[in-house]
Amino acid sequence: MISDGKLRACIEAHWGLADATVQVHNGGMNSATWFVSEGGERWVAKAVEPGSRRFFIGGLQVAAHVEAAGVPAGTPVVTRHGSLVADVDEVPLGLLNWVAGAGLLGGNPDEQRLIGATLARVHAALSGVTIKDADRFHWVETQAPHLAVRPWVRASVADALAGYEALDAGSLSWGLLHTDPAPEAFRLDRMTGECGLIDWSIAMNGPLLYDLASAVMYVGGIDQADHLVEAYLESKMMTRAEVKYGLPTMLRFRWAVQADYFAHRLFTDDLTGVTSASDNEMGLENARRWLGRLGAEKPSGMHTGHKTA
Repeated sequence: MISDGKLRACIEAHWGLADATVQVHNGGMNSATWFVSEGGERWVAKAVEPGSRRFFIGGLQVAAHVEAAGVPAGTPVVTRHGSLVADVDEVPLGLLNWVAGAGLLGGNPDEQRLIGATLARVHAALSGVTIKDADRFHWVETQAPHLAVRPWVRASVADALAGYEALDAGSLSWGLLHTDPAPEAFRLDRMTGECGLIDWSIAMNGPLLYDLASAVMYVGGIDQADHLVEAYLESKMMTRAEVKYGLPTMLRFRWAVQADYFAHRLFTDDLTGVTSASDNEMGLENARRWLGRLGAEKPSGMHTGHKTA
């Protein structure tokens, strides 16, 4: 996305790091990243597609609010010109503060509790925060051309979306979301016990239950996520009734988002962050299996009226 020479020149020109060491990372699927170090300090340089510039800046603004409340979030270093990003041949580049520690796996009760508790802290930190021009949940379009990439995709996504709409979104607890709180985005500094949440890619207002459902999805589903959900509920960010009522349906919608995402990657031949199209195929197939399973477990007798206590 950006050549090594242009990257170094940009870092020097906009952030004043003339002698920085730069190492390619590229650990994500929607961006290009590099580890940057100079004088004993570390940062992460992150670039996104030009069309994602507004989303990127919005996410960095949200991260700043999260870190101001005491949760490490990979905040942006402002450029010499007072901007959150610099442009390299129209590609937006940000320099983010390093968050110490290592990403979690979510495979044991202690890590699940930490994920649930940290996500709740983040939601509490963002309660009442307003970001100008923030997007509003959701972004799934059932008539999008890429949903024709496989015969089953459009109908499955539309069915899951109908389930979400039947929840009565206005009855749910809303706020600014992370939108993709995977275990590896939670970084634990084992020296201090401090856990942060990184990878803020957008400013979006939506049901907090979507973030919780995302975290649950990544650890294997509701049956595997008791410790995560209980730790989140201890925060009182939402009631147990809201979680019981809405989580199964929101989890199904979250898998529909996965199907939408990988269908789009296949449709556009997007190989960012993967080695071949087969990785995108695997992601889509995984979504198909889970949508089939969760579709067979649709909750009945849905009702509304569960708000944050």
